[in-house]
Amino acid sequence: MSGAQVGDASASAGAGSAGDVDATVKEPLDLIRLSLDERVFVKLRGERELRGKLHAYDQHLNMVLGDVEESVTTVETDEETFEEIIKTKKREIPFLFVRGDGVVLVAPPLRST
Repeated sequence: MSGAQVGDASASAGAGSAGDVDATVKEPLDLIRLSLDERVFVKLRGERELRGKLHAYDQHLNMVLGDVEESVTTVETDEETFEEIIKTKKREIPFLFVRGDGVVLVAPPLRST
């Protein structure tokens, strides 16, 4: 992960209105760049979801997140009734490195207009 992306983000991270965001997003990674130092939602393979503060990323979507809440959802089948039982386990992680090849979706924080 290069520090260039972190440094570049400081110049345009102040974009506050939706019009400013539209003007500065020219390629997909721009949306992630604008989310630096903000809380993001990351969906991973294996029914894992993360919510945390984006500290750094690279072109492979490797990410460093802080103050992370991880949710892992599992589906089990009751052997007697054959009903599906959905279980969600949550845990708090202070700092986390996320390998980019497991990332399915990154959602930036909602911005008001």
